[in-house]
Amino acid sequence: MVHQEAIDFSTRGHGHIQDLTSRVAEVVRRSGIRTGVVHVFALGSTAAVGLIEFEPGLQRDLPELLDRLIPPSREYAHEQTWHDGNGHSHLQSTCLGASLSVPVTDGKLHLGTWQQIFHLECDIRARQRSVIVTVYGE
Repeated sequence: MVHQEAIDFSTRGHGHIQDLTSRVAEVVRRSGIRTGVVHVFALGSTAAVGLIEFEPGLQRDLPELLDRLIPPSREYAHEQTWHDGNGHSHLQSTCLGASLSVPVTDGKLHLGTWQQIFHLECDIRARQRSVIVTVYGE
């Protein structure tokens, strides 16, 4: 069996990180699937999803680390094409990735104690975002 839903939300711009765990868990619950896998996919080339301990320190640390590794102030070839100031946004989201999979056991997300599913806005402005959640199993 396969069940799919979109989760839609707004972001506040670059570095805005949101906990999607409860919303993904609700999609899994509605699917009726007891054993399987849930796949989470962020639409957009400047958005990322991942797993983290969703606490205030790491909510600040992750975007700051990405800005040190791939700084917004640097000249990127992307800017020569589009002149939109978000070359770093594309690279940051590419490094983190647009998707993840989590096991479903007994109809629930099978995450570690300190693992939560997050969405990170890498673009320079607030956006309307969609994450596609697909649950596979039986």
